[in-house]
Amino acid sequence: MLVGYIPFPEIGTELFAIEIGGFRFALRWYALAYIAGLIIGWRLCVALIRRPPLWPKEASPVTTKQVEDLLTWVILGVILGGRLGYVFLYQPSYFMENPVEVFKIWTGGMSFHGGFLGVVLSASVFSYRNGVPAMSIADLLAVAVPPGLFLGRLANFTNSELWGRPTEVPWAVVFPGEAAQTCEGIVGLCARHPSQLYEAVLEGLLLGAVLFFLAFKRDWLRVPGSITGLFLVGYGCARFFVELFRQPDPQFLAADNPIGYVLQWSSFGLTMGQVLSFPMLSFGLGLLIYESCGKRK
Repeated sequence: MLVGYIPFPEIGTELFAIEIGGFRFALRWYALAYIAGLIIGWRLCVALIRRPPLWPKEASPVTTKQVEDLLTWVILGVILGGRLGYVFLYQPSYFMENPVEVFKIWTGGMSFHGGFLGVVLSASVFSYRNGVPAMSIADLLAVAVPPGLFLGRLANFTNSELWGRPTEVPWAVVFPGEAAQTCEGIVGLCARHPSQLYEAVLEGLLLGAVLFFLAFKRDWLRVPGSITGLFLVGYGCARFFVELFRQPDPQFLAADNPIGYVLQWSSFGLTMGQVLSFPMLSFGLGLLIYESCGKRK
């Protein structure tokens, strides 16, 4: 029986809405999170390149104008990669039957791992076209990403999506909607882990603070790849951990698979989020090990 819980705050999904001539325009928290995250990331990039001593040979890898061009490439990578990643990795059959829904990104449904691949591809094309060092660009973006992750997870919370597994911890939240409030074997309301907030703290605040400190105060940008490697390891570990508390997408749940494993060995398995994070974690560790073999001085 549910004894105590934190009621879901009545924030709503929209900051404001206006109607003009029968048309309704609304600014959603979800969209605002993306806009604010990109702006903050852009300003962080500018702040970093304006400090040449932080970079190899005390020379910034790009100019301020190039950072603005890079932002355009990143926006395309985030939106296209994030949406297509969600479509093909999480609900391919649904979107094949409802192709128009693919374009309704304002309703939610973005994959971080898809967005990550989109940014990797777009940043690689940008680096090649402009003749700038790709790994330093990766380091630049790695420092800029956590604020967007933090705001994005807060938007997931206000959207009442990607909630956690049922729990009785004192900070459990009863999210709105029948799907969130109904749990098998539980009579009455179902309280859940606010897993979106766990991710906001780990992926956004904690990881961002560490990367910010190492970039600005410990000269990690002078060794290309170090910041990127740590970002990949940090995000991979944070996501892997939070998946223990996060409710898997419905398509991965079954009567004989209540945890939502997509890979399972006996009583142990991995969720989709853990499977997708493992390559990031592995590659990040490889980068850090490589850089630790005598390059840092």
